[in-house]
Amino acid sequence: MKKIIVYLILSNILFAQNKYPIVLIHGFFGWGNNEMGDYRYWGGKKDIQKMLEEKGFKVFNVSVGPISSNWDRAVEVYYQLKGGQVDYGLNHSKKYGLEQRPIDKIYNGLYPEWSSENPVHLVGHSMGGQTARMLQYLLENEIFIDDSLAFIEDSDLLGKSKEGWVSSITSLATPHDGSTLTDIVTKTFPFIQYFIGVAGVVGTNFYDFDLSQWNINRKDNENWYNYVQRMRSHNAWGTKNISSWDLSLDGASELNSFLNASPDVYYFSYSFSATSKDEETGYHVPNKDVFLLIRSRAKLLGSRVVFTSNGNETDSTWWENDGIVNSRSMNGPTTGQNGADTIVNYDQSVPIIQGQWYTFEPINLDHYQSVGHMLPKGKRKFLDSIYINHAQLLWSLPEY
Repeated sequence: MKKIIVYLILSNILFAQNKYPIVLIHGFFGWGNNEMGDYRYWGGKKDIQKMLEEKGFKVFNVSVGPISSNWDRAVEVYYQLKGGQVDYGLNHSKKYGLEQRPIDKIYNGLYPEWSSENPVHLVGHSMGGQTARMLQYLLENEIFIDDSLAFIEDSDLLGKSKEGWVSSITSLATPHDGSTLTDIVTKTFPFIQYFIGVAGVVGTNFYDFDLSQWNINRKDNENWYNYVQRMRSHNAWGTKNISSWDLSLDGASELNSFLNASPDVYYFSYSFSATSKDEETGYHVPNKDVFLLIRSRAKLLGSRVVFTSNGNETDSTWWENDGIVNSRSMNGPTTGQNGADTIVNYDQSVPIIQGQWYTFEPINLDHYQSVGHMLPKGKRKFLDSIYINHAQLLWSLPEY
């Protein structure tokens, strides 16, 4: 009888539901809940955060630099959750000529009690998945490596090991190995113009690129066109501390060399596809229900070959895509000096363990439909079920 009681106690401890807050991290060219009127990044005309909250989940939604590097974005996530003035780090700021502590980035904190006793589930769409991995890296490490040189930072986040602050990381349509849409900035820019038009806020101060660390603030009464042109011509684009580098094959490979899976974190990746193989050519072509704005990108990615800096080239396994990201890149990190993270297919009959990626079969939605934009009729309930079911999965994970 005593053995049974001990077993039950241990089982309750081991398999307690870890009902930690879910943190939503938007992707490239994304925005926060209040930046586009009632049009949400997470959900479009329907708020995914609100939907999850109505189901009983605790959800936070952060707003980080839409075109900033993953380092800068991860730092911003930390301070938005924990509170305080953003500090990008002395060495990092000196290297890239950044304002280390921008005066316009001071936060009260959405979740100031965040700690190893009160961890979170990070959920990132597109580049947001890379940002979540970067945040985990910055939290866990005291010493950082750059150009083979080790350095120590000194801030509330950097230089102090914070293990156990993240319970899980989930990526949706994330370019873990980069995207072969090498000119992703110019090819993707029309979409932000489209979304701003949908939100009805063109010419207002709602949307901002949040680049005050680069001194690219939007000026008073500066019109949208001039602001965009000034942003696009800034020298930040010639550095590695910007989204275009992190989203490239070479940049993602560099990230994958040190953003390795932690043995104490659960990992999940959702891949999406908006193309099908053309039996005559072997290329991938966009599906019939793919939104017009994304069709040309899907077709381009479906046949494109890209060379990396070490002379390797992509093959036909890169052709299936969601219009912005190659589907194979969404499964998990496979490039980098240390080789691939462990990636397995999710099987609900097999116990979930930490330190490896669980991936799911590709879902027939394009890059923007995967967060609720331009959804065909009848697919809203399907998309909602993906988020609700995954939130339930996160809250059912074993807590060690």
